[in-house]
Amino acid sequence: QNWIKMNTFNCRVYYEDTDMAGIVYYANYLKFIERARTETLRQMGISQSFLIDKYDLIFVVSKICAEYMMPARLDDLLEISTVFQKIKRVSFELEQEIMVKKNMVFHARVKIGILNTEGRPKQLPSVVRHKILNLNK
Repeated sequence: QNWIKMNTFNCRVYYEDTDMAGIVYYANYLKFIERARTETLRQMGISQSFLIDKYDLIFVVSKICAEYMMPARLDDLLEISTVFQKIKRVSFELEQEIMVKKNMVFHARVKIGILNTEGRPKQLPSVVRHKILNLNK
């Protein structure tokens, strides 16, 4: 099944995120989109620790394709969108974009695997699937 649900998370670029020229270090974009995914779950009322404690469930990035369009810089306000594309039994796919003043600076297609804490594939609980489906309601 295909669903499209979106959430937006904002964060500021700090000095620690940049190189000496004030440009965001390339690996930090992955940290920014990780924070946006975590905050999307939090907005749904689900924390990572809750998933571990209640469902013995963790999410792992199994594939990522990233494009860097232009640099973000010190003090920029990043608007990070997370769009759920597909939800399967033991994985889901999403797209994430980072915008600065309506200009796209980064885009990623991310596949997330769903595992138990021993590293074996696990089905997404129906309550979590339902919350994703109702993200914007």
